[in-house]
Amino acid sequence: MSDLTRYSVIPDKFPREIVLLRGSGCKWKKCSFCDYHTDASPDQEANYQLNRKVLSHVTGTYHRLEAINSGSFPELDSRTMEELLRVCKEKDIREISFESHWMYRKKIPALRKFFSEHGISVFLKIGVETFDIAYREEIMHKGMGDVTPEEIAEYFDSTCLLFGLKGQTVDSMRRDIETGLAHFSRICINIMVENTTSVKPDPDVIRSFLQELYPLYKENDRVDILIDNTDFGVGGIDHA
Repeated sequence: MSDLTRYSVIPDKFPREIVLLRGSGCKWKKCSFCDYHTDASPDQEANYQLNRKVLSHVTGTYHRLEAINSGSFPELDSRTMEELLRVCKEKDIREISFESHWMYRKKIPALRKFFSEHGISVFLKIGVETFDIAYREEIMHKGMGDVTPEEIAEYFDSTCLLFGLKGQTVDSMRRDIETGLAHFSRICINIMVENTTSVKPDPDVIRSFLQELYPLYKENDRVDILIDNTDFGVGGIDHA
């Protein structure tokens, strides 16, 4: 999937450049709603060459870079990590953001140290999807067990929530948003879109979010809302 758009600039709320890199693939790969793991390759050399090309677009304009890879940061090869560090130093990137599954939480201190030794802070995001443990584990199959928001916040700075699924309500979505804002510096709300999984968006739930919750949070500087999963400018087909 090398024909995806892999570089973009996000000028609003939390200004940053964003790159979609390619790694070895999500090791969890059990989330019922997700097919992002298809953007992966076991060929580390090919991944590095692709990622190096993507990173060549980084300008440092906002001194902040978000690096996602359809999985977790440990699934990026070591040369790509070195290239990320080199680009951050060259372009005066002062904060770099990664995503990770809960299973990799013990690797986060080493990641922070790898960059902090060069004066670069690390911002960690996690796809919690919901703080309703039963829904998260029995429906979404996130593989996080009964971990609490407080425990998650010990490792992560921001959380992603997923709305638009059967069984969710205005009250449950509001609780997730407020829980996220109470424990994390930022949250990102993703609206479920049609994909290759058997989990389908619920138009009634999406409509209720857009009518009752979206107006309340759309201007909140701590809340990103992606109505479509390519709203950050990466992940769509590159027609160039």
